[in-house]
Amino acid sequence: MNKNSRRFALSASLSALALCAWPAWAQSQSAPWPSKAIRFVVPFAPGGTSEIVARSVAAELTKQLGQSVYVENKPGGAGVTAMQDVAKAAPDGHTMILTHVGTLAVNPYMLKNQPYDVNKDFVPVTLLAKVPNVFVIHPDVPAKNFKEFVDYAKSNPGKLNYGSAGNASAGHLAMEYLKLVTGMYITHIPYRGTGPQLTDLLAGRTHASSAGMPALGAHIRSGKLRAIAVGTQQRIAAMPDVPTVAELGFKDFETSQWYGIHVPAGTPPEIVKRLQEESLKALKSSAVTERFATDNAVGGGGPSSEYAAFIKNEQRIWSDIVKRAGIKPD
Repeated sequence: MNKNSRRFALSASLSALALCAWPAWAQSQSAPWPSKAIRFVVPFAPGGTSEIVARSVAAELTKQLGQSVYVENKPGGAGVTAMQDVAKAAPDGHTMILTHVGTLAVNPYMLKNQPYDVNKDFVPVTLLAKVPNVFVIHPDVPAKNFKEFVDYAKSNPGKLNYGSAGNASAGHLAMEYLKLVTGMYITHIPYRGTGPQLTDLLAGRTHASSAGMPALGAHIRSGKLRAIAVGTQQRIAAMPDVPTVAELGFKDFETSQWYGIHVPAGTPPEIVKRLQEESLKALKSSAVTERFATDNAVGGGGPSSEYAAFIKNEQRIWSDIVKRAGIKPD
C-alpha cells in the first residue's frame, strides 16, 4: 500500500469512527431536560415551613415535568452542608436547592471561610414564597401578650429561652432582630430543624419561638401555643387579632421567611429559564395556591433577575443586622 493509499485508509477510518461516535455525542448535547429525577435539597430537617414549601412545589413539578422531583432533607452547619453539596453537583439542572435568608443573606456575613461563594457558585432561579414570621410563646410563660412578654423577659434576663430551626435559620434571625429592637435578653437554643425545636416548645422545655404559619398554625388554633405578634407590616388574615411588631411601637420592624430555588453555577440558561417557568406554573396550581392561602404564604415565581435583585437587597439589610446584633455561629 503506497503512502497515498495509507493516508486515504486512515482518513476513512477516522471518519467512520467520528460518524459512529456522533449520534451518542449529539444526543447527549440535545437530550431534553429533565432526562432523569431531580433532587431538590432542603437544608433543614423535616417538619418545618421550608419542607412544606418545597414539597408543595415538588409535587406539582413532578406532574408537569414527567420526572420525579424528590425532596432530600440535608440539615447541618447552618445550611452550609447542603449548599456545599449542591455547589459541587453537576450543573445539568437535575440538582437544585431551596435557598432562604439564612444561607444567602446571613451566612456570608456571619461565617468566615465558607467553602463556596453564594453569589458566584450558584444561579438564582426564582423566589417561591414569602411566609410571615409569627412570634409564639408557650402558655406557661406568665404573659398574655407581646408587651407582657417583653416586660417579663427584661425583668428576668436570661431566665427565658427560645428555640430555632438552627443557627442562621429564619426563626433565629427574627428573634435576634426582636431582641435587638426591644432590648430584652433570652437565650437561643438551636435545633436541627423546626420539627425538633417545636417538640421541645410544645413540651414546655423552651419558652418561645418564631416560625411560619405552616409549622405553627395548628398549634396556635389548638391553644398549645400563644401567638403574640407577627413580623409583617400588616396583620395576617388567619389571625386578625394578633398585632404586628411594628404597630406595637417598633416602627419599620419587618421580618418574614422567604424561600427560593438555586442551581449550581454553570447550569445552562435555557434550563434555568425552563425551571423558572415551570415553578411559576406550579405556584399557580390550585393545590399550591390553596395551601399557601391556608398558611398566609405569598407565592413568587418571577424571573431569575428579579430574585437576584431581591437577594441583593436582603443581603444589604441583614449584613447590618448581623453586625448590630452580634449574631455569631453557635
